[in-house]
Amino acid sequence: MSTQHAAIEDPQLGTLSRAETTLDDGDVVTHDWYSGALTIDGRELELMIDGADVDQVGSLIPRVHAVVADLEGIRRRASDAIITHFSDGEPSPDELETGSDDLVLDTLEITDDATVLHFTDSCGRHFPDGYWPAVHLGLDGTIGEVTVEG
Repeated sequence: MSTQHAAIEDPQLGTLSRAETTLDDGDVVTHDWYSGALTIDGRELELMIDGADVDQVGSLIPRVHAVVADLEGIRRRASDAIITHFSDGEPSPDELETGSDDLVLDTLEITDDATVLHFTDSCGRHFPDGYWPAVHLGLDGTIGEVTVEG
């Protein structure tokens, strides 16, 4: 992290830093979001919070806390939505359970108008390599859109 951007210290979320990418030529690109990581059930969950300054990101932290507090329930609703959206018919309870096991939540993205859960297909049977499903939640927590990103 560059010293020109203040980090945010949060008791629940840890250190959130302005996201940067170092290019092959050594140039550094500073992104308009803060990032951090949580360890949940032995796995690292990446956090991306939209905003270029501490105040903007700080205004979104209460929503991050609320999502993290109900993460297991939200994650399950999201994985069910993915399996249902990409199924030819109504998925069985076993298909939903298998999908929940196969889809691993990797990134939680918080913006002013949405929460996006990005998943990885851990078995490679649901999505082609290089693509991942994402579930977009509205501010009220309802599932708004299911997408495939790459």
